[in-house]
Amino acid sequence: MSLIGASLFFPVRDIMGRLISHPVCRVPAMTERLPVELPKAYRLLNHGPTVLVGSAHDGRRNVMAAAWSMPLDFSPPKVAVVIDRNTLTRALVEASGEFSLNVPARAIARETLAVGSISGRDTDKFADGTVQAFEGSHIAAPLIDGCLAWLECRVIPEPHNQDRYDLFLGEVVAAWADPRAFRDGHWHFEPGVSRSLHYIAGGNFFETGEAFEVKP
Repeated sequence: MSLIGASLFFPVRDIMGRLISHPVCRVPAMTERLPVELPKAYRLLNHGPTVLVGSAHDGRRNVMAAAWSMPLDFSPPKVAVVIDRNTLTRALVEASGEFSLNVPARAIARETLAVGSISGRDTDKFADGTVQAFEGSHIAAPLIDGCLAWLECRVIPEPHNQDRYDLFLGEVVAAWADPRAFRDGHWHFEPGVSRSLHYIAGGNFFETGEAFEVKP
């Protein structure tokens, strides 16, 4: 199953309000995040990282990995992402009209591959605790812990693009970043901080390399 076309369920809270997670699969502790100015939100995706797409509707939450996403505009900020019509994520996004884009770090590369290799339609990963999620500020779709950046998006309806090309457009209504990796509108990876991922195929990734500047 392709990285783009697969999905799985998140842990959720039980009736007592406790977060259910599997003790065998460990994920990083809750990542610190700071708001990103919306006109600069495009910079979170402009280097072409693999993303995790969060979705939720009617009490059901889900996540999938997507290799094909990009920023489209500055103000208001817009994004595009390909969501295959056969995925559970597609059904939840169409029903809710919103989604999150999360930029995973190398530290959760294994989890990123896992959510891109198992379909939520085929396997209920609710109890596995492969990934952990937290609430956003503007949308119900979950944000994924252990990532470097998070974008909360509302679908801009484009039925032709969605039906013909599986292409969804979204307006970014809130954006966040791990300040150890992105601050003051720029990526600044501190020593020891995992960098973003770029998926190739067959479990192979590139990690984002060193930045450099070219003067005109």
